[in-house]
Amino acid sequence: MERERLGSRLGFILLSAGCAIGVGNVWKFPWMAGQYGGGAFVLFYFVFLILLGLPVMLMEFSLGRASQSSPVKLYQKLEKKGQKWHLHGFAALAANFLLMMFYTSVTGWILYYFVSFLSGNMTGITNEASEKLFGGMLANPAVMVGFMALVVVLGFAVLSFGLQKGVERITKYMMIVLLLLMVVLAVHGFTLSGAREGLRFYLRPDFSKVNGNTVVGAMNQAFFTLSLGIGSMAIFGSYIGKERTLLGESVNILVLDTFVAVVAGLIIFPACFTFDVEPSAGPSLLFVAMAKVFNNMVGGRFWGSLFFLFMVFAAFSTILAVFENILACVRELTGWGRVKACVVCAAAVLLLSVPCALGFNVWSGFTPFTSASSVLDLEDFLVSNCFLPLGSLCFVLFCVSKKGWGFDNFLQEVNTGKGLKVGRWIRPYVTYVLPLVIAFLFLVGIFTFEFADGFTLISWVKSWLCK
Repeated sequence: MERERLGSRLGFILLSAGCAIGVGNVWKFPWMAGQYGGGAFVLFYFVFLILLGLPVMLMEFSLGRASQSSPVKLYQKLEKKGQKWHLHGFAALAANFLLMMFYTSVTGWILYYFVSFLSGNMTGITNEASEKLFGGMLANPAVMVGFMALVVVLGFAVLSFGLQKGVERITKYMMIVLLLLMVVLAVHGFTLSGAREGLRFYLRPDFSKVNGNTVVGAMNQAFFTLSLGIGSMAIFGSYIGKERTLLGESVNILVLDTFVAVVAGLIIFPACFTFDVEPSAGPSLLFVAMAKVFNNMVGGRFWGSLFFLFMVFAAFSTILAVFENILACVRELTGWGRVKACVVCAAAVLLLSVPCALGFNVWSGFTPFTSASSVLDLEDFLVSNCFLPLGSLCFVLFCVSKKGWGFDNFLQEVNTGKGLKVGRWIRPYVTYVLPLVIAFLFLVGIFTFEFADGFTLISWVKSWLCK
């Protein structure tokens, strides 16, 4: 099967940035900043994005470009005879499916809110009615499955047109419109009466609010915002040539990803302080709180429609990127053509995504962790707390270990082409420090996770030691 190529450097940057830019940037980043004290969290986030996110991204890109293969095959081309690194390739494919099993539902929520604002159903109602809309959507199985299915069908329909004519072309337009929408919404946010107070909270570091949770939260967000560890970046590395070094391209993607996350806060926090919405509202900040904001704003239907259109594009940029990763892996395993693989993969993702869509209504009695948990929480835990950190650790160890691909091969691939170079001085950091930090993040995520009401492993260990 002939290897497909992206048509331009811009297409590679926007497609890779689109994979990183998603719900984590425009939904999770603002509410985490709100919960962890605003500016201080943002500052730590920037630092960890460079120290953690950038080197792991470099490794994924280098493995993809060197192997010219998808995650499920790249190890087999680069590992030494008799080694078992390639088992992670199959785990990465499983993680991509698992991510889409709940990400398609969340994207469906965003699409539902966009349609509702555009049709006028979200404006002119009381705050109480606005707050009930989110719960009403979750409780309706037809709405949940219907919008999830629409997301899956639209995503694979785009992919069926090919890498350049489908994925690359559509993502280019979406990303350009997304960035323009963000600028328009941010400028509008500056005109609101609470803009000064909101921007002060968001951008001025208050180190009196810094504690261990702030640092660990920023570290986690910087690491997970790029969707590293499941081969999402490796696949796009396999679609590019060797004309440019990978450090320069990675920096461009990192800047775009950070820009979107920061500007999302510039949109949300002025609105929160203008309409007296608690900035630490948590995961409900996007749907419940922001819907209330636009419902009380002059021209709320227009601004709400623009905001959720921007959210749709942000979510779909990740959907298309991860769907392409799944498609590439399946095609390399089966030898199928793109259209046939799109049909089969769409059917598989659709079927696998049903439990999450029904987990808030028909199957709401299934609570895998706390009494308030759902199918989505189980799937998110497996991806965010297990597959992403452990997968990233596997990529890092493979790139720096003599029993893997090796640091010299990694460095040569990263520095091939014109542009910024990586020096050998980085070797001690990526060989010893980076793996330890990733392992630390994994352990923190496991030990602090609430597996049952009031029960975490760290609390159990503390109580056991105190006996």
